[in-house]
Amino acid sequence: MPKPTTTTDPKVEPRPALEKRSRRTFSSDYKLSILQQADACQRGESGALLRREKLYSNQLSQWRREFAEHGVEGLKKSAPGPQARKTPEQKRIEQLEKENERLRKQIEVKDGCLMLQKKALSLLEALEADPS
Repeated sequence: MPKPTTTTDPKVEPRPALEKRSRRTFSSDYKLSILQQADACQRGESGALLRREKLYSNQLSQWRREFAEHGVEGLKKSAPGPQARKTPEQKRIEQLEKENERLRKQIEVKDGCLMLQKKALSLLEALEADPS
């Protein structure tokens, strides 16, 4: 029995509203202006500022901490997550050292095989040369 044909299009089109949103980024000028506005707020007004700008209080406290520690330079965009412990050059050096060690071991094995072949050949030659 044949399957019935469907009239709907089998292609699925994602809705843009449901697509994954990207992380928001803020310029250092924007962060500085928000900090100035937050400092100018009276008691209880900072919540309205945060709601209007769609920010969280922890963002504001982090920006304040960065500004206090490093000034305007601290407000510039930084990469999320922990800082890398090794530079790319150090990683490359480590990778090359591992490869070098692997190749050294490989050469040792090959040298051992050659030495074994030489000994076996000398034994065979000694047996052929010995007439008894």
